[in-house]
Amino acid sequence: MDEDTRYEAVRSRDGRFDGEFFFAVETTGIYCRPSCPAVTPKRHNVRFFATAAAAQGSGFRACRRCRPDAVPGSAEWNVRADVVGRAMRLIGDGVVDREGVAGLAARLGYSARQVQRQLTTELGAGPVALARAQRAHTARVLLQTTGLPVTQIAFASGFASVRQFNETMRDVYASTPSELRAAAPPGGRASRRTTTPTAGIPLRLAHRGPYRSAAVFDLLAAEAVAGVEEVVGPRGRRTYRRTLRLPHGTGIVAVDERPGAARSTSGAHPGGWLDARLHLTDPRDLTTAVQRLRRLFDLDADPYAIDERLGTDARLAPLVAARPGLRSPGAADPEELAVRALVGRAEAKRLVQLYGKTLDAPCGSLTHLFPEPAVLTGAEPEGTLGALTAALADGVLRLDPGADRDDAEAALLALPGLDARTAATIRTRALGDPDVTPPGPDTPDSWRPWRSYAVQHLRAAGELEYR
Repeated sequence: MDEDTRYEAVRSRDGRFDGEFFFAVETTGIYCRPSCPAVTPKRHNVRFFATAAAAQGSGFRACRRCRPDAVPGSAEWNVRADVVGRAMRLIGDGVVDREGVAGLAARLGYSARQVQRQLTTELGAGPVALARAQRAHTARVLLQTTGLPVTQIAFASGFASVRQFNETMRDVYASTPSELRAAAPPGGRASRRTTTPTAGIPLRLAHRGPYRSAAVFDLLAAEAVAGVEEVVGPRGRRTYRRTLRLPHGTGIVAVDERPGAARSTSGAHPGGWLDARLHLTDPRDLTTAVQRLRRLFDLDADPYAIDERLGTDARLAPLVAARPGLRSPGAADPEELAVRALVGRAEAKRLVQLYGKTLDAPCGSLTHLFPEPAVLTGAEPEGTLGALTAALADGVLRLDPGADRDDAEAALLALPGLDARTAATIRTRALGDPDVTPPGPDTPDSWRPWRSYAVQHLRAAGELEYR
């Protein structure tokens, strides 16, 4: 999009572009999402930014009316396989907070200077600024929706000190943490009064456009492995719950199916959200847990672009019309997904019961963490399973958000006994690649770069067997 096209999106308050770019108004010092309901500024006063961090770095603060930091992430980072796309996925997973810029660069196979230069050139902000913007957003959400103490929120958001936390919140929001908490919407204040740290952290996981939640929950229910996952409740109002192994501890997460989520809401902000609650043994894992849920439920997808492209194909057009907003689910734990794609549901259950770590505090039917690759390698080193878990444990095969997808697929296909169909499933789900089809007939170029979504439509229509 050129700047004139972006301005037209702002003038029409087009929510389809929320998160894809941001605009700032030089006369007010505020940056907004494209669908902000405020009076449209004059064109010569407007500047455009690829990220919220770039706008913050140029001295603009977030609009209190449209809350531009709360929009879904750009779908571009799911599509792109270059170093910038991989870096953005890793930053979203909290790598900079945990390992610094040097750790990010090492995962990408570049020097820290090269990563800094590429991100700054293309996005207007380096890795530190991008991670800072993410920490600020996490902190604001916690301040306005939970009863957690301010000091605990500072460290849960990834800040190294309370002083750094206070300075950042003033820079980004022109408010102190106490002022942000007092300015919470009425619903947030009510939730905060009834929420305690032990009751979990309530969140709304935003998505753009229509969302076919029933299809995602159907898939999760069909795949659920006892002890690690469960789907409970009547269809249309189900809750998906699972355990998570996280960098600093463990977690139990619950996400609710939202009735009517398949339809885009009207008004300035087309889209919606899924309600979630996170129970974490260490609140520093909040950002990572949220990002993993977003990947699992494919919440950063752009259904407008996907449906527009696939809807031009004669075979797919009626399927897209019947299921607008159909998603391509990812994985909460890529290494776990790889093992499960190989062995199947029944065998995965056996592995959990034999080798999964028991939770210190089981919650209902959720009793275990899925066994780590190193544990499985030591317990069952033979065959394809042993080869896969050894490759994961040794780092020969990487499936983290910043992994190179082509390299990962090549490493998978080099494993004895692992077929191309399983590799395609792992690439689609564990690596979140939106442009994968299983081996078989050639697919038309018109499906690119959304072939993973085309496959979901064919499966939903019964034209392709699910595996």
